[in-house]
Amino acid sequence: MTHPARRLREESAYLAYHFHWSHADILGLPHGERRAWVREIARINTSRTEQGGIP
Repeated sequence: MTHPARRLREESAYLAYHFHWSHADILGLPHGERRAWVREIARINTSRTEQGGIP
């Protein structure tokens, strides 16, 4: 099963923005691990926003 190109771009941009990882490093991650990092960043951002911090 392939991952939709648009979703892959979104995940890659999100990780690159927050972690400054290279495109090759991001694409080298297994799908499940990449999604786990996206969820973790989202969780951190949500927590910071709820606490009045800058996301």
